[in-house]
Amino acid sequence: MYRDNRVIAIIVAAGRGKRLGSSLPKQFLKVRGRTILEMSVEAFEQNKYVDEIFVAANADYCELTEKLCRGFSKLKKIVAGGAERQDSVRAALDCLRGENGIVLVHDAARPFVSEAVINAVIEGTADFGAAIPTVPAKDTIRQVDGTGSRTLQRETLACVQTPQGFRISLIKHAFEKAQAEGFLGTDDASLVERMGINISMVQGEDANRKITTREDLETEMRIGTGYDVHRLVEGRPLVLCGEQIPYEKGLLGHSDADVALHALMDAMLGAAGIGDIGKHFPDTDERYRGISSMKLLQKTAELLREAGYFLGNADITIIAQRPKIAGYIPKMRANIAEIMNCDENKINIKGTTTEKLGFVGREEGIASEAVCILYRY
Repeated sequence: MYRDNRVIAIIVAAGRGKRLGSSLPKQFLKVRGRTILEMSVEAFEQNKYVDEIFVAANADYCELTEKLCRGFSKLKKIVAGGAERQDSVRAALDCLRGENGIVLVHDAARPFVSEAVINAVIEGTADFGAAIPTVPAKDTIRQVDGTGSRTLQRETLACVQTPQGFRISLIKHAFEKAQAEGFLGTDDASLVERMGINISMVQGEDANRKITTREDLETEMRIGTGYDVHRLVEGRPLVLCGEQIPYEKGLLGHSDADVALHALMDAMLGAAGIGDIGKHFPDTDERYRGISSMKLLQKTAELLREAGYFLGNADITIIAQRPKIAGYIPKMRANIAEIMNCDENKINIKGTTTEKLGFVGREEGIASEAVCILYRY
């Protein structure tokens, strides 16, 4: 339940995956040891707001779908899908009792959907009646017609993801109207939009990609490590992971000397094979004098996207005798997750001391280590 609204998820898993070139529909293929279908259902099974799950399955594979979904306690029913995606969603909608509450329609082929995206869609739907997750378009897109083509303004474009959320009464009416008028939409939101209803857009994630081709399935993983040290001096603010920490000293550096973000950026740049912060943000460049490392992290995120990678997870260790940082870690995680466009649970930060040994123990400086995993788009 969310604000007294029951929340129902429909997982659309009726496709045949012809573009993947597999004899078995893609929802039954494995990624990281589990089937795509199981991973998608699991995301909603684990969400505290979702009450029930319906799966619209390929009619020829209902038995296999039932076998894979047997362990999910929120699963209400498996429904045989139709010839088109719209038919499959309609079949599941017809099984819902009543018209009160929220329904989330999600493509099973997006197994990496996060709790943050699901929650954002639920909240947006509760507030506005319909909500979809989007991410900014990264490629230049041209509109093509019979006479030629023209470049569209990328800043005005967004890529749409799932789950898409709707008031149950609204989406049922939209599907009934579309069926009566013979309209076939490209997604569920298009059926609602044609009724003159505004769709709220919430923040999606790059990781929430759709598996369509074999290249999508064969995700490349890269691991990177980073390490940085800065001296503690008087007269400088102490900034760690974008948070200013009250302390009598700060870190010396060309930028704001955020040692933890520097270690993280080096880890990510190294994993992508595109150098380090010294290459991209040299301390000989006056443009970076006194700059916030959060801005450098934003630039690093852009470099990763250009190289075709997104962050899977990161683990950062801040090594300092003083001050204690535990109380600041939640905000630190949120700072990084916002820039990297990912769920906060993918960012881990911890602090440790050296038991008064070495330069850290003598409080002469602070060090940081980071390790990360990147995945290719």
